[in-house]
Amino acid sequence: MVTIEFSIYLHKINFVFAPIFGFLIVFLLIIELYNYVKSIILLYDKTISSIIQNDFSSDFSKHKSSQNDLFELYDILKNKQNEQVSKDIIYTSILNNIETGIIILQKQESDWNIFLMNDYFSTHFNVPKFSKWKYLKSHLPTLCEIIDKDDFQEIKTSIEISINQQNSQTFVLQASRTEIFENDYFIVLLDSIQNVVEKKEKEAWVNLMKVISHELLNSITPIRSICQNLQDLVEQDSLSNEDLEDIKNSVETMLRRSDHLQKFIEGYRKLAMLPSPKKQKINLLDLVDNSLQIMNPLFRQENIKVENNISSKFSVNVDSQQLEQVLINLLTNAIYALKEISDKEISIAVQAKENRTFIKISDNGNGVEKEIAEKIFLPFFTTRSEGAGIGLTLSKNIIEAHGGYISHKNEDGKTVFEICLVEN
Repeated sequence: MVTIEFSIYLHKINFVFAPIFGFLIVFLLIIELYNYVKSIILLYDKTISSIIQNDFSSDFSKHKSSQNDLFELYDILKNKQNEQVSKDIIYTSILNNIETGIIILQKQESDWNIFLMNDYFSTHFNVPKFSKWKYLKSHLPTLCEIIDKDDFQEIKTSIEISINQQNSQTFVLQASRTEIFENDYFIVLLDSIQNVVEKKEKEAWVNLMKVISHELLNSITPIRSICQNLQDLVEQDSLSNEDLEDIKNSVETMLRRSDHLQKFIEGYRKLAMLPSPKKQKINLLDLVDNSLQIMNPLFRQENIKVENNISSKFSVNVDSQQLEQVLINLLTNAIYALKEISDKEISIAVQAKENRTFIKISDNGNGVEKEIAEKIFLPFFTTRSEGAGIGLTLSKNIIEAHGGYISHKNEDGKTVFEICLVEN
């Protein structure tokens, strides 16, 4: 504006070329201003377009200033996008490395599309990574028919699927439906029962080897040390009374450790060679009375009050000797749980429901600690120094051989072991 006014003034005082030069400068300034504004608008437009299209590949750091919130917003969204992409890559990598077939469907209008199929599903069932549910039907009709039949609702069942026209394999099918941000998803998981069984068997073998190696080392290590000491003693020219006493103590120690090993092996044989139950119809009250009579000396010794709430009307179809052994094991555990209690009580009750008989043995002892609650039925696990750790395991195996189960819980401040027997 100053240049224009100065050019007009020069024109009024009869200067000819100076005003023309001034107007030329103004014209160039206007063109430069236009280009500058245009570049700013284009830059803003590109930034906003990138945000809208979720494209964060551009770099606007050289244009960023403390006065410009748009570029700062772009950087914030870009960092969040990079973080989300990283999470997606990690989650996808995890899903692709899981030995479980996973397929996630997304509903779009009335059709279902395949949102995600992990590598295990694609490889194990030999199907390409389709995008449409209808294409998968031609490759895995058995699976798709079950899902279609239940109208894409929650499913938990077993299913036999033939792969490449080979022998069919059994899978555990679990499916659930969920809605996220108004998007409908259906998640399908397929686990090979063989893989599940092999995994459980491996875990069982590892736990068993730990127990056996622990017990063997606890006995063999001191026996070896004692044998070495005895060897040193017998190699002497003469033995003193003190040496003879050492030999005597060493032999006694080896006998104790050998007895412990023998009991351990006998306990393992009991678990491994449990005979099939020889069932017959017996009166439950008579069986319980026999068990209580066997345990009665210990009850008197520990001053325990025992309450038998079982009536004579209950009968069960069981192996009487095996069930008696279970009752004795549970009563023995109850006696141990009452060691630190002043008013000691044990009660036995029975309840019949829907072709099932529930026998409850409860005590008012200290109960089972949460830390070991899941371990009490494991072989050779015990909290008693003199215990073998097979009582509860043997009891569990006996009841399961009868087609029932045994469990424990806390009920009204008491520890309750419950035996469930199913009437055939």
